[in-house]
Amino acid sequence: VRRDIGALIDTLAAKRGAGLDELTLTTNGSQLRQHAARLARAGVKRINVSLDTLQADRFAAITRRGRIADVLDGIDAAAEQGIGIKINMVAMRGVNEDEIEPMLHWAHGRGFGLTLIEGMPLGEVGLDRVDSYLPLRALHDRLASRYRLEPTDHRTGGPARYVRVEDTGGLLGFITPMSHNFCESCNRVRLTATGQLYLCLGQDDMVDLRAALRTGGREALDAELDRAMLIKPKGHDFVIDRSRTAPAVARHMSVTGG
Repeated sequence: VRRDIGALIDTLAAKRGAGLDELTLTTNGSQLRQHAARLARAGVKRINVSLDTLQADRFAAITRRGRIADVLDGIDAAAEQGIGIKINMVAMRGVNEDEIEPMLHWAHGRGFGLTLIEGMPLGEVGLDRVDSYLPLRALHDRLASRYRLEPTDHRTGGPARYVRVEDTGGLLGFITPMSHNFCESCNRVRLTATGQLYLCLGQDDMVDLRAALRTGGREALDAELDRAMLIKPKGHDFVIDRSRTAPAVARHMSVTGG
């Protein structure tokens, strides 16, 4: 939805091999059809598509406005361009828990990876977080009773831990910020569209790079980046239970970015 997203992608892609190892993208897929060819030309080799259901009515309810046909068409377009695709699915009890295995077969059947993510208390979402919280350890054990899950050392630079599903031949990832957090190994910072660099998804610590750039130029920007690394929190304070129903932070995931 950013007007000049193509130019931004091209500018970032020009840095590959000059300090940037890889350029990837996480997207909801709604605009993917029109951008897939440009992504491929820019050298994007893999993308993540957030997709929590394959049912059109359920998709509309979860996203509040989305059309699943647009997303599936965008996925087709990216696959046609030879871009590797991984599906990110937030696993929610009572919402899409019944679709996890169908999603697994759909994704692996098309040569896509699938990563399951625990819900996180970010922003007000109109959902009972306690009732919908699904710990992935329990889900892993359930899947392991039905499928042959083989450990693998496959890594993509992020927090997911992967197994190979021998029955389907595909990779299945688990991201567990709640039941088994990975704060001690987190190397992520997130830059918003308005220049704020958030240092933890579950904390409000941030530095304003836009203000630094505007007032002090490159020298001030470098100083703020150095300060950011010093004040990066040790971990988040995510809790989901009846005694703490409010979100850990007020901002939504879409504000901070993936």
